[in-house]
Amino acid sequence: MAAVIINDGRVLACERSAPPEVAGRWEFPGGKVEPGETEEQALARECVEELGVRVEVGDRVGPDVSLAHGRAVLRVFNARLLGGDMPRALEHTAMRWLGVDELDSVHWLPADKPIVAELPGLLSV
Repeated sequence: MAAVIINDGRVLACERSAPPEVAGRWEFPGGKVEPGETEEQALARECVEELGVRVEVGDRVGPDVSLAHGRAVLRVFNARLLGGDMPRALEHTAMRWLGVDELDSVHWLPADKPIVAELPGLLSV
């Protein structure tokens, strides 16, 4: 699961620190669903762990993206920041807020690229 967090017309992008084969590439924050969790619960938990923020998970964004030779699927959801706190890079090397004209300024992970293609319509609302 991954979160598209939009604030003031910009989307949050996070730079991976590990593993070495993807370090330096950019992604949307998120992670895996643990046993007993819904996708929405997992995403809310991951945002606390990775970014130190609480979010309200909303609608799906874009298509499911196949990962690891079709053995896993990435699902992405809109997420709205709660409580007034701003994200911090707790598990990433860096974070950036990207406007629609900056979406191509980072080197996205392949799985995130189909979601990036959906963002111009969401960022211009």
